[in-house]
Amino acid sequence: VRLVESGGGTVQPGGSLRLSCAASGFTFRNYGMYWYRQAPGKEREWVATISNGGVVTDYAKSVEGRFTISRDNDENMLHLLMNNLKPEDTALYFCHGLTYWGQGTQVTVSS
Repeated sequence: VRLVESGGGTVQPGGSLRLSCAASGFTFRNYGMYWYRQAPGKEREWVATISNGGVVTDYAKSVEGRFTISRDNDENMLHLLMNNLKPEDTALYFCHGLTYWGQGTQVTVSS
């Protein structure tokens, strides 16, 4: 199983980023998927969930209305569209599925 995140970077407050996670080694379409994040000095926290079919989504209150999780089961891809980014969104963002984690992609929100 392999999960590889991409799309991180540095943006100004109010900006947007789209994270992606390429999944391989398992039947992606059969499993719910998750995004987590970990800020420096803090514990890893859950950000968003999407059901295996992509119909059901759920978000942490801190990102609800700003972030959108989606998936492409034909391409084995998970995405996280992040709008109106805030400095407190700065963190290493991880893709998670089954018992596996990606290596993370850094998001920095700074003016």
